[in-house]
Amino acid sequence: MNIYVGNLNWNMSSEDLQNLFTPFGEVTSAKIVTDKFNNDRSKGFGFVEMADDEAARAAIAGLHPIRAPHHVHAACTGHARV
Repeated sequence: MNIYVGNLNWNMSSEDLQNLFTPFGEVTSAKIVTDKFNNDRSKGFGFVEMADDEAARAAIAGLHPIRAPHHVHAACTGHARV
């Protein structure tokens, strides 16, 4: 399942995002979207791909809403991969 993760701290890395979701199951990929025209600065959102849909749903339920690093509110919404 591909999960959109929004309202992230601009200092959060893709590795931080992966570490946030790993306790819920296998993370296939985690990517923070960056602005290539602004020194690759984070746009404050990203995507996490999880191998197991049930683990992804558990992550969404467990992390929505949370306080991510630096006390920034993160919200997760899952979308089935087409």
